Amino acid sequence: MKSSRRLFLRCLRLGRRRRFRFLKHLVVYLRYARLCIVSLTYNSFTNSDVIIDSLFEPIYWLVDHVTRWFGIVEKEVPSVSVCRKCIAHKPARTHHCSICSRCILKMDHHCPWLNNCVGHYNHRYFFSFCLFMTMGCIYCSISSRVMFKEAYAAIEKIKHQEKEALQFASNETYSQTPPPTFSFQERIFHKCIIYLWVLCSSVALALGALTLWHAMLITRGETSIERHINKKERKRLQSAGKVFYNPYNNGRCGNWKVFFGVETKQHWLTRVILPSSHLPYGNGLTWNAPSWITYKQTPVFAI
Repeated sequence: MKSSRRLFLRCLRLGRRRRFRFLKHLVVYLRYARLCIVSLTYNSFTNSDVIIDSLFEPIYWLVDHVTRWFGIVEKEVPSVSVCRKCIAHKPARTHHCSICSRCILKMDHHCPWLNNCVGHYNHRYFFSFCLFMTMGCIYCSISSRVMFKEAYAAIEKIKHQEKEALQFASNETYSQTPPPTFSFQERIFHKCIIYLWVLCSSVALALGALTLWHAMLITRGETSIERHINKKERKRLQSAGKVFYNPYNNGRCGNWKVFFGVETKQHWLTRVILPSSHLPYGNGLTWNAPSWITYKQTPVFAI
C-alpha cells in the first residue's frame, strides 16, 4: 500500500510539473506573439504620416470627386488632375513626393544619395553624373588591373611568409627568427590598392546597371514612375484588344535630343560631352514636341 501511494504521489507531482512547464512555455509564446503583433502594428499603423493620411482621406476623396464633377477652375496652369496632398493643380507627368512633401515636375524618383528628387530640371545632370562616373570607374579598374594583380600576389606572399615564420618560431628561439621582408607601410599600400580596385569595380557594376536602366527609359521617353504606370496601362488595353502608345515618345533619337536639349549637331559636343548649364526643353507643364523633332506623336494620352 505504501509503495503504491508513493508511486501515485510521484506521478501526481510529475503531472503537476509538466503542467507548470507547459503553462510557462505557453505564457512565453503568448508574450512573444503579443510583442510581434505590437511591433508590426506600431510600425505599420501608428506612423504619424499614415495617421494623418487616414484622417485626411475623406478630404482627399472630396477634392478628387469635386474636381471631376465641376472641372478645374483655374486655367493658368495646364493640369490633368489635382494633387490630393498639395490640394493644387497637377500637370502631366507630375507626381507628389512624400519625402520632399511637394509635387515634382516630370518626377523620376527620389534619390537618397542626393537627398533630392530627380525631375525635369535635374534629370540630365543626374544621368550625366551616372554616365561619367561609370566611365571613370571602368577606366580606373582597367588601368589599375596590373597593380591589383601585383598587390594581390604580394599579399599572398606575405601570408605565406607569415606561416613560414610561425613554423620557424615554433622550432627555434625568438632571436633566431628572420625579419619580415615587407614593412608595415608596404602591407598597408598593397591592401589599399586591392580595396580601391574592388571598390571601383563594384561601383562600376552597380552604377553601370543604373545608367543602362535610365538609358533604356530615356530611349522610350519614360521615367521610372511612368514605366510602371505605362506597364499597367498597356496590360489593361491589351486585355481590351487595344494598343497602348506613349504620347511622350518622340522616337529613339528624338527622345535623346529632347533629353539633352540638342537642337543642332554642334550641341552634341557643347551640351552633351562638355559641361553645359542650359535649361532643359520646355517648362515641365506642357509636353509638345519641339520643332527640330520630325517624329510624329500619337494623339493618345496616358496619365
